[in-house]
Amino acid sequence: MNPASAYLNAAQTILERIGATQMENIRRAADICIDSIAGDGLVHLFGTGHSRMFIEEMYPRHGSFPGFHPIVELSLTFHNQVVGANGQRQAMFIEHVEGLAKQILRNFVLRPPDSFMIFSNSGVNEVVVDMALEVKARNLPLIAVVSVDHCIASAPKHSSGKRLLDIADVSIDNGVPAGDALVAIEGLDDPVGPGSTIGAATVVNAIKCLVAEGLTERGKPPLVLTSSVIAGDASADKFDASYDDYRRRMRRVYGD
Repeated sequence: MNPASAYLNAAQTILERIGATQMENIRRAADICIDSIAGDGLVHLFGTGHSRMFIEEMYPRHGSFPGFHPIVELSLTFHNQVVGANGQRQAMFIEHVEGLAKQILRNFVLRPPDSFMIFSNSGVNEVVVDMALEVKARNLPLIAVVSVDHCIASAPKHSSGKRLLDIADVSIDNGVPAGDALVAIEGLDDPVGPGSTIGAATVVNAIKCLVAEGLTERGKPPLVLTSSVIAGDASADKFDASYDDYRRRMRRVYGD
């Protein structure tokens, strides 16, 4: 089998694994988000490294809606430089610094009915575990999206001895095997083709669809960012309404 086909097969396996094993946890996570957003609260989102992608997948995207608050630290997620200033070595160093999460959260007002969602393929790096502990210290519901295989195969790094799986109220497996890369190439020592993007993005959008349904059933239909291909000239007004609602929700996070 050629490597491209091997990757597509592995990707399909991830989707099937999520569908077969994770729907209950996806529903539990969606219910938490529905309670937060319907109660005029926020679902705060955090991740380091490439996990930033799933935060941006949640909002703003076509087919997305307000209620989710991205907490994205550029020092932990900005990969464009690779080397030099703002390089990858610095980002990988910083994500092992305990205490950083507490400083990040000092910038925001978090309180019920808010909830929190953390994305991490490994679920063991210090900043991610630190953030989870800070969230639970504030008595907020915590959702984790993680590779269970990778997390269990990895030794805890945080001084608490905990993994993200040990702290979250709901953990969703992104369906990816330990190590992330999916395809072995003949003559090449290391596998290529990471799968966590497919798994976590699938989980994000499955949650999003259930949340939209739940909010609508409660009489609080979300203000969706809708493509002009679907909404025509009304698309611009829908974008403005969605952004305005997001701004309104965000005011409280900064203490207003």
